[in-house]
Amino acid sequence: MDRRQLIGLTLSGLAWAGVAHASPEKGGGGKGGYLSLPTATATVLRRDGRRGVMTVETGLDIADGALMERARLSQPRLSAVYNEVVRIAAERLLPDAPPDVEWLVVALRHATDSILGKPGAKLLLGTVMVA
Repeated sequence: MDRRQLIGLTLSGLAWAGVAHASPEKGGGGKGGYLSLPTATATVLRRDGRRGVMTVETGLDIADGALMERARLSQPRLSAVYNEVVRIAAERLLPDAPPDVEWLVVALRHATDSILGKPGAKLLLGTVMVA
């Protein structure tokens, strides 16, 4: 087989695979999945007067396809409300104390449910760090 034909055949196979992969499923509202959100940050005032940063990595695990699409469309609103919740958590933070992760989880879960309009998205926290 000619090398040019082999390359052309490979490229056409990759193109067809990309088209098949890119086409969404029409039945049942589609599939859910994982939605990674930008890191939420807030400024922290340290005991010595210097400023620090509190960062929280978040993501959503959503099984319902319709709710997943709503979450994708609401991503800017989710990022904004997550930053606000992290800002409030940073204000509540005592000097040289670890962040209250339990409070943070409850507040972020309530914010997620209010933005999406109904429960069903599992909130996943990555790193909660104050530096």
